[in-house]
Amino acid sequence: MRLLAVLGVLVFFPTAASAQDSAAMAMSDSGDTSWILTASALILMMTLPGLGLFYGGLVRAKNVLSVLLQCGAIAAIASVLWVVVGYTLAFGSVTSGWLGGGNAWMLTDLGSVRAGTTMPESTFVLFQMTFAVITPALMVGAWVDRARFGWVLGFCTLWSLVVYAPVAHWVWGGGWMAQRFGVLDFAGGIVVHTTAGVSALVVALLLGKRDGFPTRLMLPHAPVLTMVGASLLWVGWFGFNGGSAFVATDDASSAIINTHVAASAAALVWLLVERIMVGKPTSIGWATGAIAGLATVTPAAGFISPGAAILFGMLAAVVCYGAIQLVKFRMKIDDSLDVFAVHGVGGMLGSVLLGLFLSPALGGTGYAQGMSMGSQFGSQVLSVGIVAIYSAIATAVLALMVSLVFPMRVSQDEETEGLDITSHGERGWEMD
Repeated sequence: MRLLAVLGVLVFFPTAASAQDSAAMAMSDSGDTSWILTASALILMMTLPGLGLFYGGLVRAKNVLSVLLQCGAIAAIASVLWVVVGYTLAFGSVTSGWLGGGNAWMLTDLGSVRAGTTMPESTFVLFQMTFAVITPALMVGAWVDRARFGWVLGFCTLWSLVVYAPVAHWVWGGGWMAQRFGVLDFAGGIVVHTTAGVSALVVALLLGKRDGFPTRLMLPHAPVLTMVGASLLWVGWFGFNGGSAFVATDDASSAIINTHVAASAAALVWLLVERIMVGKPTSIGWATGAIAGLATVTPAAGFISPGAAILFGMLAAVVCYGAIQLVKFRMKIDDSLDVFAVHGVGGMLGSVLLGLFLSPALGGTGYAQGMSMGSQFGSQVLSVGIVAIYSAIATAVLALMVSLVFPMRVSQDEETEGLDITSHGERGWEMD
């Protein structure tokens, strides 16, 4: 009987969530709604399969399947969590400013049209779900080759609720950071890239180095997969940034243009830097540069001019390339696929630069009433710092808590043989 009662509750809630007053629905715009639905599909493509292929090509052949499976499992967990409680924590009614109210638990009590938009709130839920999916998946690149699957799932479950959802509320959900500081983050430089990048660095420190790092070469086993994954991420990013305009107008197309030229500039400059530093431009360099440019322009895509976007991309290539050299080769921190140096540093760089390039004199859309270049720049710096510190502390606590139940790291023998066969009983490639 209890089981039947639980099933009845689960069946009832989706009905409640989808029940919408037909008169109120007239307020929604079908063009805007269609665009956001399309953008949601593009963003999901970034994780499934874009990010999995991007990361999968960068690891050794014995671990490619484990990376793809981790991305897929995290996507599934984050999606269910978002429906059950994540959305209401991030975008529920504003009360204290720290967490959203519980009005939208299991997507109950959704409005017909999301306030401030012309789309049904269910469409807004879907769009934001795709951000909640890709953010924890970004961290997979920090622990490839050595993290235990059970620990990964447990950690990402708690991280989504303790780090991602609160920060999303602070910045995007009308929380205290938006209210007090007037912080701006168009599509996730702070909410997505700063949280995931800083957390990835902390996990890499806690896990320790891969066996053989940094003395043994650990070359990508399939650069072609990485190129394909990066290309899917690039195209999907049009939904990521263009969709964050929430309208099917010039605002969306401007954000997409800025996204594209920033990635293009970053990829080209990265190739030039490689040619100067190592003698040859590489496919991995092109892919990494493009992702750095995309991460850097994300917080500003809808607020700046195309010229500024090109500059963002150029700076992203130089700064993120330098961050990789610092973190991996000077500090010898095994953030295996450079999540912090590319996503974290790129997201923070773009979030800070936004405070300057929002100026109409530099082609930006202008500051809110009562804000100036100095105050906006200060707001961006302070917000990035607070989120980075919070993410680092919360990640350390959560990672160690979960490790009490699921050890963080596989054994040395399992690491040597590869996670595909030892953790999942399968091989990514069967050559027989």
